[in-house]
Amino acid sequence: MSDPRPFPHLVDLRISDTAIDGVHLITQKQITDGRGTIREFFRMSTYSGMLPAGRTWEQINVTRTHRGAIRGLHGEAMVKLIACISGEAFGVYLDARDDSPTRGTVLQVPLRPGTQVLVPAGVCNAFQATSGDGCEYLYCFTSEWTPGMVGVAYSPLDPGLGVEWPIPVDVTDTDQVSAKDAAAAPFFG
Repeated sequence: MSDPRPFPHLVDLRISDTAIDGVHLITQKQITDGRGTIREFFRMSTYSGMLPAGRTWEQINVTRTHRGAIRGLHGEAMVKLIACISGEAFGVYLDARDDSPTRGTVLQVPLRPGTQVLVPAGVCNAFQATSGDGCEYLYCFTSEWTPGMVGVAYSPLDPGLGVEWPIPVDVTDTDQVSAKDAAAAPFFG
């Protein structure tokens, strides 16, 4: 009788540039066999060239977000490494840096376990949880977040972004988008 378990499957680490200068789409190295999957989330020797000199992660947060809910569009003065650790999401990234050659560029990325996005300081990010039971979204920050820290926030509902959120948005439902995020200024206003 043949073994019903899948043969070990290896996915190699891949780092791809995107349309936004400094934003990298990363496929995590992972090994799957009959027991499950191991993903290599972070290895300093791989990521050090993408981080500011002498910096590493100072804060790591995990959010649990319900299906259809949107968080963001925020860009703080810190580098972020972002990943879904369970469930799926739709990520949106906006280059809001004044000195960037790709200022105003919008990137849309489906996120699932095994995919990461490295986001430089000043690039805004937002996401919508798309899987049935929501998603867990992990953020690694090169600085500790503090109230009032330097950064920008724009409305994730700005039509100028050209984003069609996968799940329709009711702007009056604060369980779907916070009043603060919905009322933020449009980038393309």
